[in-house]
Amino acid sequence: MYIIIAGGGVVGRSIASMLSNEHSVVVIDKDFSICEKIYSTYGVISVHGDATKIGTLIDAGIQKCDIAISVMREDSSNLVFALLSKNFGISSIFVRMHNPEYENAYKIAGASNIASSVGMMVEKFVMDIRQPEIRRVASLSGGKAEISILTVPLGAKCSGSTISEIASSESFPDDCIIAGIFDSDEDKLIIPRGNRRIFSSNQVFLVAPSESIIKAAKFFKKK
Repeated sequence: MYIIIAGGGVVGRSIASMLSNEHSVVVIDKDFSICEKIYSTYGVISVHGDATKIGTLIDAGIQKCDIAISVMREDSSNLVFALLSKNFGISSIFVRMHNPEYENAYKIAGASNIASSVGMMVEKFVMDIRQPEIRRVASLSGGKAEISILTVPLGAKCSGSTISEIASSESFPDDCIIAGIFDSDEDKLIIPRGNRRIFSSNQVFLVAPSESIIKAAKFFKKK
C-alpha cells in the first residue's frame, strides 16, 4: 500500500519506521532538517512542505495514496489534511486528535480512524493498517492489555468449536481471553462459558496483549 504521513514528529516517525518495511511510505513535514533525519535514519522518502496545501500533497503522490495519516501538532491542520485527502477519494484517513471537541468535525471531514492518546495511537494505527479486521476498543493498564473485537470469517476452521476447545488449542495464545460473543442472529451479547460454541459471523471480544490478539486473529482466520 502507498501511505502518506503528514507530520514528521515523534509519532509520525514511529509509524513510518514500523510500516516502511511492508509498505511504500512518504512523510511530509515543514521542517527540512526533520525530512533529512527521517530519510537518513529510516530510509523513508520525505517531502519538505505544508501538508495542508494541495501542491505539497500532489508532490507526495496523493493521487495514488491508499492510506492518509495526519499526526501534526494542530487539530486545524489535521482537519484540513483530512478534508483534502477525502477530496482525492481516499477512504482510509487516520488522524491524531488533540482536542475532543474536534471529533465530530473529523468525522464530517472523512476521518475513518481517530485517536488521541499518543502511546495508544501509534500501536492502534499500525495494528489497524496491518490487521484491518481487528477493531481495538480500549487499552488497559497502560497498554499491557487491549480489548479488541474481530469477526469470525465465513468458512473459518474453528466455526462450531467450543470456547474450551479453542482455548486448549496449541495455536491459540494462552494469555488471550474470549470475554464476549456478539451473535448477530440472536442480536445479543453473550458472556461465554466453556461449552459455548463460536460460529462464523460471530463477533468475539478479546482481552490480551496486542501481539496475542494478532495471534488469536490468525487462529480465527484459518480455513
